[in-house]
Amino acid sequence: MENVLFIVEALVIAAALVLVAYLIEKLIKKKNQDSERVLSTRKVVVIGVFGALAAVLMLFEIPMPFAPSFYKLDLSELPILINAFAYGPVAGVMTELIKILLKLIMKPSSTAFVGELANFLVGVSFVLPASLIYLWKKNKKSALLACVAGTLIMTVFGTLLNAVYLLPTFAALYGMPLEAIIGMGTQINSKITDVTSFVIFAVAPLNLIKGFVVSLVTLLIYKPLSPILKGQRK
Repeated sequence: MENVLFIVEALVIAAALVLVAYLIEKLIKKKNQDSERVLSTRKVVVIGVFGALAAVLMLFEIPMPFAPSFYKLDLSELPILINAFAYGPVAGVMTELIKILLKLIMKPSSTAFVGELANFLVGVSFVLPASLIYLWKKNKKSALLACVAGTLIMTVFGTLLNAVYLLPTFAALYGMPLEAIIGMGTQINSKITDVTSFVIFAVAPLNLIKGFVVSLVTLLIYKPLSPILKGQRK
């Protein structure tokens, strides 16, 4: 029953984030006098394609030497950020959601769905603010600011979320004492002695690296990809 309630809560959170993204995107488009629809047939198709690509990338996880084995780096946010830059915040959040759903079909959860919820929420904390900043003003300076802001927000949010909610929830749903999880971190880094030091030395660096790599690649390839994504001819 706890697991079922957890899944329901996750779906409600996902729906709320899509709604928030929709409302803010509408406001920015109105301010910019942009009449383009938030969702169109082309956008929905691209969201599905990029969600599938992100789900595949999510399966390729890179272990980090400073974190326990259940914390790994994946670059699934790369196609999502590119899609969000091209089509807006709603497209970004929806692509995140589709990524998680498709990943669960391809590979069932091994973390009582906590890992998938964490990936979704942390991913949204990166993609949503970044795409909102870029939507406000689309230029190179704004894109760089968007990536930096998204990385920092993801790092802070992901660190706090793990400390306050995800680690205790994972321990409860998996029937594992929280001290045992912290002990896994201590074996890797003796400075990890409690939840606070765990997220500072294991979670925060992981999110910083992920944000930096995804941002760098996006800034390098988005410009040539943008006309193709939008069906524009040079």
